[in-house]
Amino acid sequence: MPIFAVHYHYADGSAAGRDEHRPAHRAFLDSLVEGAAELLASGPYADEPAGALLIFRAESAAEVESELDSDPFAHHGFISGRQVRPWSQSRGPWAGSV
Repeated sequence: MPIFAVHYHYADGSAAGRDEHRPAHRAFLDSLVEGAAELLASGPYADEPAGALLIFRAESAAEVESELDSDPFAHHGFISGRQVRPWSQSRGPWAGSV
């Protein structure tokens, strides 16, 4: 099954709101660990601009997009942009599993 890299771009000035809704966001991500679009890894970037990287195994980019539409961060307008791209991993724990 293909792997996809998702780049979240957080909205300017949304840090306080993200902090408030982070528990719901993390619970949502936890629910995707065994979902149709399986979340393999996720985490925020350590520098600016603010955003995050999420790695999924799924049948299609559309499946990943559909799952992420339910993210509390998206619902509250904290995500200003999202890119879902197919990713060919050559090294690491999932290499060769696609």
